[in-house]
Amino acid sequence: MRILWAPWRSGYVEKVDEQEGCFLCDAARADQQRHRELLVLHVGRRAFVIFNKYPYNAGHLMVAPVDHIGDFLKLDEETALEIHTLTQKAIRVLKEVLRPHGFNLGYNLGRSAGAGLEDHLHLHIVPRWNGDTNFMPVTANTKVISQDLWDLYDRLKPVWDKC
Repeated sequence: MRILWAPWRSGYVEKVDEQEGCFLCDAARADQQRHRELLVLHVGRRAFVIFNKYPYNAGHLMVAPVDHIGDFLKLDEETALEIHTLTQKAIRVLKEVLRPHGFNLGYNLGRSAGAGLEDHLHLHIVPRWNGDTNFMPVTANTKVISQDLWDLYDRLKPVWDKC
């Protein structure tokens, strides 16, 4: 058996059930000088865009309310509209920079639905390419992401700012 090392995952995996506070709230309220460090692409009035630090694919973004809201049914109209407006912009930016063939969009509502963070809603935007599923996930249950998150942030941020 071959092993593909991903040591950066251990920090998250070891503490997923112990985390105090909310990393999304912390990111949404961080000073703008820390946005790159925290991979925050944009903060709006009611919602914000952040890179997923544990992506399914390169360019995997999340759009979340600025407020700590865990129940989808409690989203007010203004926040829901801003989440979806930012999702549209994120798709435009990802299309321009990464040229994916498609996207998966979705919320994971509840742990049984795959939510790693149940108490703060977030919409996943996952770019997809024809043929991006290869033997690694199928035979080795391993996904290889070939792009550095901060390099990708540096590519997306100027395009986001000009759109």
